[in-house]
Order: sequence, then structure tokens, then C-alpha cells
Amino acid sequence: MKELFKNIHEVWLATLFAGFMSQTNSRQELYEFSNILFKHLTWIENDFVKQNIEYTYDINQVPIKVERLSVLLNDIIKRIELIESTLEICTDKHITFRMRSDLDYMKSVLEKISDEDVSSAFNMAKEFPNIILTEEARDALTLFLFEESYKEYELIMVYNYSKANSNDAFLNRIFQILIDESFFHLRSFGQMMAQMGILGVPRSLMEEIYKFDNLEQFLKDGIQEEIGAKEECKRLADAVSSSSEHFASFFNFINNQENYHIALMEEALEHISKR
Repeated sequence: MKELFKNIHEVWLATLFAGFMSQTNSRQELYEFSNILFKHLTWIENDFVKQNIEYTYDINQVPIKVERLSVLLNDIIKRIELIESTLEICTDKHITFRMRSDLDYMKSVLEKISDEDVSSAFNMAKEFPNIILTEEARDALTLFLFEESYKEYELIMVYNYSKANSNDAFLNRIFQILIDESFFHLRSFGQMMAQMGILGVPRSLMEEIYKFDNLEQFLKDGIQEEIGAKEECKRLADAVSSSSEHFASFFNFINNQENYHIALMEEALEHISKR
């Protein structure tokens, strides 16, 4: 069961990152499939929680560096077939029926997706299409994307673990909003990384990052991290403003989104204090 869980986690990441590197309409389909695979991950996770089974988010490094999209799609299909071959391990037959149906459909679509040359996603050019960046702006943007893409993946998994292991509907509402927000940021940053030729899969999470004992302290630390992220977005907007009005506007947009994240965590802290 834990191996099944790990395999689903890995194929979710592979499919999500295939979406980042695609430059055609296939991207949206890959994103939709990655959404479904993430649901599968949470369903198995919920089964672990119901049965009081300890679990982690440990995974193997997912190789995504390819020249042709079809190579990664074929790898995803093989991963799906491996999952299908072990689905009977899951004792919840409703989950297995739904997952098998989803996976069968995904395979049939993935097999027909048109091939693309995606080598530019890994060429380390550090240039953005149709935008000339100063050296300062390029270096600042590169560092930001590497750091924040990992951070957003980390936040998705941390909030997801917290939600899965909480029976507090008020907190779970907040966790879900923050998960959705981090997904948007990860996709935005992932696409930008692919366009700049610096795409890479996040490293595996350390267990202590998402298995914490003190939710109140976690939220307080999270608020400080969001404040730091706001400052970084502002610095980045200033650094790229002379090169690109589009980028400056985008990072101010991201900066302003952090305000709501802070408000949500403050709301969660207030809720905890009343329990």
C-alpha cells in the first residue's frame, strides 16, 4: 500500500511537470490529469488515516529531462500500468474502481497526445521569450524560481498532510485554500522555469517538515515566511521593472496574493486560540 502511494506521488509529479514543458494545448489536459492523480494520492492517504497507518511523502527522484515529450509520456504510461497492477492492495473497492477507470482513460488519451520538442525546457539558457532581461534581473529571477518552486511544492504537501490528519472543518477549509493557492503559484513558476530552460523536479521532502508537533508555531513561522516572500517578490519586481513591465506587474500580483495567505493563517491562529 505504501509503495502504491509512493508510485502515485511520483506519477503525479511527472504528469504535472510534463504540463510545464508542453507548449501546446496538451498542457491543459496534462494539468487536468495531474489534478486527478493528486486526488488519487489524497484518497489513499485518507485510507491510511482511517486505518491509523503511519506514512510519509518519501519518493524517488522523478527523471523528467527529455528532448521529446513522448518519452516522458511513455514513462508516465508505464508508471500508470504499474499502479494498475497493484491497485488490489487497496481494500476500499470504491476507490480502486474509480482509480482504475480514471487511469484507463488517461492512458488512452496520453497515447494520442502529439509529440513535441521540449529540449528547450532544460537548455539552461536563462532567457525569457521576447523579453530582454538585465543580468541582475535574470539572476534574481533564476534564483527566485528555483527557491519558490520547491517552496510551493513543499507547502502543498505540508498543508495536505495537515488537512488529512485534522478533523477540524474550520482549519481544513483554510488548508484547502492554501493548497489551491500554492498549486497556482507552482504552475506559474514551473511554466516560467521551462520557458527559461531551467526546469527541474523538487527534491524529496524531509519528514519533519510536514510532521510537526505544534500547529500554532507552524502557523506563526508560516506568517513570517509569507512576509519574507512578499519582500522577495517586491525586490524581484524592482529588479525586473526596467527589463519587463509584464514581469514587474506579475510579481506585484503575487506579492499581493501573499497578503491573503497571511490573513488566512492569522485566522487559523485565532481559531486555535479559542479551542
